[in-house]
This record gives sequence, C-alpha cells and structure tokens, in this order.
Amino acid sequence: MSTSLLEKRLPERVHYADEYADVPDMVAALRTLPAESAEFVRQREHIVLRCCPLADRLARHFDGRGEHLDDLVQVARVGLIQAINRFDPDNGAGFVAFAVPTIMGELRRHFRDYGWKVHVPRSIRDIRQQIKGVTTELTQRLGRTPNTGELAEALSVTPEQIIDGLLAANAYQPQSLDTPVVDNEDNPQSLADLLGDVDDGFELITDRESVKPVLQSLPVREQRILYLRFFASKTQRQIADTIGVSQMHVSRILERTLREIREQVS
Repeated sequence: MSTSLLEKRLPERVHYADEYADVPDMVAALRTLPAESAEFVRQREHIVLRCCPLADRLARHFDGRGEHLDDLVQVARVGLIQAINRFDPDNGAGFVAFAVPTIMGELRRHFRDYGWKVHVPRSIRDIRQQIKGVTTELTQRLGRTPNTGELAEALSVTPEQIIDGLLAANAYQPQSLDTPVVDNEDNPQSLADLLGDVDDGFELITDRESVKPVLQSLPVREQRILYLRFFASKTQRQIADTIGVSQMHVSRILERTLREIREQVS
C-alpha cells in the first residue's frame, strides 16, 4: 500500500498527533522564559503560528451552521491560545489531545452564546440544552417521546419553562421567508405571503396624539379654518367666502395658528 493511500485512510487525530509532535518541546522551552520578556512573546507567537492550521481545521468542522467561517476561525484561534497557555508539557500528554477539546469547547460556547439569531435569555438556552439530553434518556426508558410534564419532572422545573425551552429552538435558526406553508399548485404560498405589510400610519400615531389636545384647545373659528383647509381641501379664497372674512385675514390666521401649534407640540 502506498504511503499517500495510507495517509488518506488514517483518522485525522493521527495526522494531528504526527504533525504536532514537536509542540510540547516548544511549549517546554516557552516555560523557561520570563513571561515579560520579548523572547517569551516571540516564542509563544511562533507556537501559535505553528498550530494555527489545527485551529483552522477544527473551525471548518462547524462551517455551514449559520456562522461565518472567518468568525469561527477567530474563535478557534482564541481557544488555541488558551490551550497553549494551559498546556503542561511535563504531564506526558500530547499537545493535540489537550488542545482539541479546548478549541472545540470554545467553538461550542460561541454557538451557545452568540449563534442565536434572536436574543434568548441564558436560563432558557440552558434548559433547552438539558431538554435535549433528558429527552433521549426518557425516550429509551418510556419507549416513546416524553411529554412536557415528564420533562419538567425530570429536570425539576415547571412545564412553562419546558415550553419556553422547546420554543427557543425556533430562535436559533429562523426559517426562510421562502419556506412553503401551503403546498398547492393552484395557490402556492410561502411564509412571506403570510406576513403583514408595514403600516405607514404607525409613524403618524405619535404626531397625531401629540397635536390632538392642542387642536381641541383652539377657538372654534381657528378649528373650522384648519378643517376647511387641510381636511376639506378648500383654498384660502373659498374659506374666506365661507366664514365672511378677507383672504388676507384667513392667511394670517392660518400662519399664526400653525406657528402656535408647532411651538406647543415641540
């Protein structure tokens, strides 16, 4: 069997072990240097650069799960630095055996804390994780999927907390708006078809409610002029003829009234 074919069949952890067998000696040399020295910084940087391919490879295991690969690589490298800082070359363990769980743990924490598309309280996220574990155990013991009450009893929480934890799964990776909800060739519908449009009137609520008491406090004549101008769409000449004053007088009343309204509302 050729060497290249053998390497393809070897588990990844074997490649890791062979590839990074020199790292424990590099870390041992690092421990002999003063932590504040430039030599210490250079040696640790050399180790980090030496092991970056390991961290990057582990980051790629999580690619395609909703997070950008560049972000995952950064998280994995943070885990790598933590592994280098904590690794003890004198205990006889290989560096890869120590570093891989450390890096993987950092990646999983990233998904747990930052992978949610909608913010969910930490307590509910924790319950969701516990539900996943206890559901498997109860399903094997009961021979069926456990109900909410059984999950709550197993975890010593309320049924409402179980419901919150189950619903929280929907906040991790939201559905696409193109997801079909009515599979009908004559009238196909997607999730986007069921969403309401933005009502432009919402933006006017605050303004309308703010100006309402000011309008109610105006004299009857000013209220009537404003109504005829802005609701009945009358011209100033038409308003003047209606209330029996000059057009110039109507113009002055409108200008003064609108100015007072703006001052009071602001």
